[in-house]
Amino acid sequence: MTSTDKRDDLTIDQQLALATAARRLGEEFTGTFSVETIERFLHTSYDQFATRAVVANFLPLLAERFTRQRLHALARVEGKSDGRPIVLFLCVHNAGRSQMALGFFQHLAGEHAVAWSGGSEFTVEVNPSAIASMAEAGIDISREFPKPWTEEIVRAADVVVTMGCGDACPIFPGKRYLDWELEDPAGKSVEEVRPIREEIERRVRALLADLDVPATR
Repeated sequence: MTSTDKRDDLTIDQQLALATAARRLGEEFTGTFSVETIERFLHTSYDQFATRAVVANFLPLLAERFTRQRLHALARVEGKSDGRPIVLFLCVHNAGRSQMALGFFQHLAGEHAVAWSGGSEFTVEVNPSAIASMAEAGIDISREFPKPWTEEIVRAADVVVTMGCGDACPIFPGKRYLDWELEDPAGKSVEEVRPIREEIERRVRALLADLDVPATR
């Protein structure tokens, strides 16, 4: 029996869902990370989301998705790289600016680069106005979810773009940082978010050019 089966603070359904997630991640990262490492990351990820959960049934899925990102980051930190640049977008709640930047970066860079996002005080859902505004630009960020940053994710990034999180944003010596001063879309209508969206797109395109990553669209 693994540690995934032992937690008595979880329902039977949650335990089964985490066990299934651990098996999937184990198959995906076989030969790269041990079962113990995968389960440790899965459970710490679960606990981070559990503190802010609205719908507990989604927790195992969120934990699995975030654990996958963390394990890819850890592999990069340990020297297992495919050569693509990684950009991390950080803001306070990971609900507006950083999610919009992530959406543009992934849409424009395609498979040529990797982007992640996170928040210093991540909230429970992405800003609906940000989702609607991005949909107008043909980009669907409705399946994204606010998430924290972790040490391995920051260390794996080639560029860290901060947006209004100030001293709460993680600082690691030798890391390349960009600070984008952008208006916070929190509480704003779709109409009010559009100029912010346009400025984010402009900055993302400039960043891709600086990284010598072709914009596919």
